[in-house]
Order: sequence, then structure tokens, then C-alpha cells
Amino acid sequence: QVQLVESGGGLVQAGGSLKLSCVASGGAFSRYAMGWFRQAPGKEREFVASISWSGISTYYVDSVKGRFTASRDNAKNTVRLQMNSLKPEDTAIYYCAAARDAFASARQYSETSKYDYWGQGTQVTVAS
Repeated sequence: QVQLVESGGGLVQAGGSLKLSCVASGGAFSRYAMGWFRQAPGKEREFVASISWSGISTYYVDSVKGRFTASRDNAKNTVRLQMNSLKPEDTAIYYCAAARDAFASARQYSETSKYDYWGQGTQVTVAS
């Protein structure tokens, strides 16, 4: 059973930065495409970023392009999301997700239905 554990969330002022991490256990991490999603109160879960199994390919929702960067370290079974220039509208619970045996480009993994495993989430709050 694959487990995903996120960390790094917290409270930050607008314009600040946070770095989220997600550690996977129990599976073949290097065979997974990984994604980051977020869910704000009263809203549906939305795609934020994805990264291919190799880390070469990344894809972002327009609202975070140029501010967020996804990366991964397959040797450490870890995927990260560096978030800069944070805005109050970035406030949400952030989830990482894994799509098994996923070898397409990151662009193909922007929908929740593509993912097989989910973490419990980490809260990010951006104060204005």
C-alpha cells in the first residue's frame, strides 16, 4: 500500500514563500507521475502542478506559473513544491498525489481521475 505524507504547510504573509514536501512509501516511486492539488473551503479540489516520473516534465495551472516550482528526488522518494510570491488566494489544503506506472508528460496528469494515491494534505494559509 502506497502512503503519501505531506509536510511544510503553515501560515505566511502575502509575498512570502513556503516549500511543501511529500514523501512516498510502499511503492515504486520512480514509476509514478506526481501531482499537487489544493482545496479551499467551499471549493472543489483543483490541480496545481504535476511532474513526470523522471522530473524532466512539469506542468502548472496558469494561476501559479512563474511562482510555484515542482521538483522530485527519486532517490529519496520525495516530491516538493516551492511556492514563492504567495497570495491570499493560494490559501488551501494542499495534497500530493501519485499516478502509478505513469510515463507520459506531466501535462497528461492534471485531472484527479488520473491519480491512484493521495496524501492527507497540509494546510497553507496566506495572510494579507
